[in-house]
Amino acid sequence: MSKETDLTAKFWRALKTDRTVMLGLRDVEGGHSQPMTALMESEQGGPLWIFTSADCDMVAALDRERDAVMHFSSKGHDLFAEIDGRLRIDNDRQAIDGLWSPFVAAWFTGKTDPTLRLLRFDPEHARIWRNESSLFAGMKLMLGHDPKRDYRDKVAEVSLH
Repeated sequence: MSKETDLTAKFWRALKTDRTVMLGLRDVEGGHSQPMTALMESEQGGPLWIFTSADCDMVAALDRERDAVMHFSSKGHDLFAEIDGRLRIDNDRQAIDGLWSPFVAAWFTGKTDPTLRLLRFDPEHARIWRNESSLFAGMKLMLGHDPKRDYRDKVAEVSLH
């Protein structure tokens, strides 16, 4: 398995369980990001879906599909990613039905709530970093290993489409 394949698989697994991302539009407000919850239909990637409200400032800026950037850090801070892609409003009924959960329902009056907006993020490219603690790197150094050389195997630029 290649480094890229391994890190991509680790990224998708981590995102499936951790789900919190920072999402921003490249050409709006200097690309400032805000926390969102990204949901996946498939374990192999594909579009990421974000439930939000019509009064969200990001929704107001999505008059058309736009370039977006998503930042991700796993809960254990052992994996980080920056994902470039395209973002648009897409109130796909099938996606809403398939992704609906008690956590989403807590924010809306139901699946037909007029304020509900579903955002679709189509990932295109990512930079993924696998992090090891500085203690682990220090132990490697004490044992005569160069942690910088090992680090090269923990960074990948990958295509996600």
